[in-house]
Amino acid sequence: MNKDNRPHRSVLYMPGSNARALEKGRTLAADALILDLEDAVAPNQKDEARNNICGALAEGGYGMRELLIRVNGFQTEWGIADMTAAATSGAHGIVIPKVESPDTVRMAETILEDNGAPDDMAIWCMIETPFGVLSAERIAASGNRIAGFVMGTSDLAKDVHAAHTRDRQPMLYSLSQCLLVARAYGLTILDGVHLNLADDEGFYHSCIHGRDLGFDGKTLIHPKTIDTANEVFAPSEKEVAWSKQIIEAFTEAQGRGEGVVLVDGKLIENLHVEDAKRSVALAEAIEEMAAANTAA
Repeated sequence: MNKDNRPHRSVLYMPGSNARALEKGRTLAADALILDLEDAVAPNQKDEARNNICGALAEGGYGMRELLIRVNGFQTEWGIADMTAAATSGAHGIVIPKVESPDTVRMAETILEDNGAPDDMAIWCMIETPFGVLSAERIAASGNRIAGFVMGTSDLAKDVHAAHTRDRQPMLYSLSQCLLVARAYGLTILDGVHLNLADDEGFYHSCIHGRDLGFDGKTLIHPKTIDTANEVFAPSEKEVAWSKQIIEAFTEAQGRGEGVVLVDGKLIENLHVEDAKRSVALAEAIEEMAAANTAA
């Protein structure tokens, strides 16, 4: 699978202190797992959680799911040890909480390189503070390993004294700012979590809202939300069929020396074809991942 096409519809946080959860992660339909050493782990369980995660990754069996480790912040007593262990853990990347400046990214890169991390180990930056949002572009431009942003909307809402409304209007500037930066720098960007697990309809609405804004997928806190996120953030069968139709029609038009073409009464230009190709590639990657994970 082309890394650029890797699905990120559903990205589930899993506490490293819970060995059963790490085992269950091998069977879940999530596109990616964030194996958590930070918020989901009590201070007296940090070392155990780190060992659990490294052991689970060494054992393998996660198929094509992307595997990320959320480390503790560098200002804590566990952050450096987390990064050092993660460097050769076999994870695809690390997630750094509360990134507010390029200095944090550079420090992470140095630790990874000094501890033998492979060249393709990615850094994901959590944007969850006012300084993080305001510094998003400088952060995105600060390192060669940066693969994406993860929105930490719970902490961000707390810091800006914003309400958790259905339409997320109080968060719209922050979400849009980070989306623009991510697209400008070719990064993946994940929407924040929906905290009310009893509110299935609200979660669905939140996924629709995030998809329509332009997010690649949603971070999750419970396996029961995976199917909804997968459905919302995937191109529908109708979308894929239409995409293939306009790609074929435009290719034929180009062969005739034409730069535009009408398909079912709609004017199709190159920009529409680029978006169509992205949808088809994502659908194919989703199928490939599902087949591989089922086989695993």
